[in-house]
Amino acid sequence: MWLRSTALAVFAAASCLPAWAQPPETLTLDDAFARVAQSHPDLRLIDGQRNVLSAEAERAALKPAWVAGLQIENALGTGDAGGFKQAEISLTLAGVLERGGKLDARRVLAQTRIDSLALQRETKRLDLLAEVARRYLAINAAQEQHRIADLDVAQRQRTVVGARQRLAAGASPESVVLTAQAALARAEMERDRAGQRSAAARQHLAALWGERKPAFGVVAGDPLLLPDIADFAALDELLVSTPELSRFADERRIGEARLQLARSQAVPDLDWQVGVRRLQATDDFALIGSVSMPLGSSRRAQPDIRVAEAELALVEIEREAQGLSLYSTLSEAHGRYRVAQLEVARLQSEVLPKLARAESAAERAYRGGAISYLEWAQLQSERTNARKQQLEAALEAQRALIEIQRLTGQAFVAGPAPQTQQETTP
Repeated sequence: MWLRSTALAVFAAASCLPAWAQPPETLTLDDAFARVAQSHPDLRLIDGQRNVLSAEAERAALKPAWVAGLQIENALGTGDAGGFKQAEISLTLAGVLERGGKLDARRVLAQTRIDSLALQRETKRLDLLAEVARRYLAINAAQEQHRIADLDVAQRQRTVVGARQRLAAGASPESVVLTAQAALARAEMERDRAGQRSAAARQHLAALWGERKPAFGVVAGDPLLLPDIADFAALDELLVSTPELSRFADERRIGEARLQLARSQAVPDLDWQVGVRRLQATDDFALIGSVSMPLGSSRRAQPDIRVAEAELALVEIEREAQGLSLYSTLSEAHGRYRVAQLEVARLQSEVLPKLARAESAAERAYRGGAISYLEWAQLQSERTNARKQQLEAALEAQRALIEIQRLTGQAFVAGPAPQTQQETTP
């Protein structure tokens, strides 16, 4: 199932929630998917439309009603026609004989509209699952930002300790200590902001199923874990079966049914009537009957036929336009994923390890009085910014991956989490 596989693909490495955000309930991505699938009004609206279309199908399957009538002639007049002396009373039964396959055309049209609901629901479901994944990702992003902020706070705390030691030794002015403390305060503020962003992201996710006061946390994942995906050419082939294009097959069937119904209107129906008439003057009975047919039905049906033909032709044009739009979106998402994936890997393997060693060396040099506080602090900022850059690139890749999954309906499951290089500061 795309729903379950996406949970694995986007957040494959589970870990414990940090203490600052430990709620009483842990919500997995699968849980969020299930809640939205069960309660979102967009899906319930489509389910409700099925009842409407089913009732319309029953109405379309009805044949024209028979009409029973009572007719009185030559009554309540003057002279010999006074009262009911010469009244003629007729009992009639009338109806319409439909021709040209109108009944079958109505049935086919009603049924194709019902059949198209399944694809509409699947399209809406995939859109909602993608939105759930994006909002779930936002929570994990806030948690990862909090982790980075924790690392930055730890760095700044070491800076404050080192500055105080230099101040006590008379090797540094008090302004350096105050500057280091201000940098620590900014790092702590960024950590608090990440906590607030996490709470706001949980509220945003819970809004999808109408929960007003969310009291849950999410399974913390590793956004840096990016699965390998197929080449663009292989993904492009999957677009043919995507619900966004498959729906045009249903629309074409609906258009063909409407065209057939319009053509059936060119064949005139027959109005018939039969009955029994009683002749009051002679106390006799006689059968009566009539058949009528409207003239010019073919000419009057031509505008509706042309409209149905034009709408049917537009379906193919709309499908072509939608196909180009999906192709463009897939191409852009695939490119973003590849670029971000490369950036994450290079930062992890080359940039961050070097910055970690440089920052450690700078700390030793500062404590030994070889460099200034600003040089050490600048390296700390570089290291933190590199972590943030890597996280942002990973989030960009995850968002692109979600879009690719939405377009293709396929899941790309990440393998086991690689052993990432641990940054240590002696």
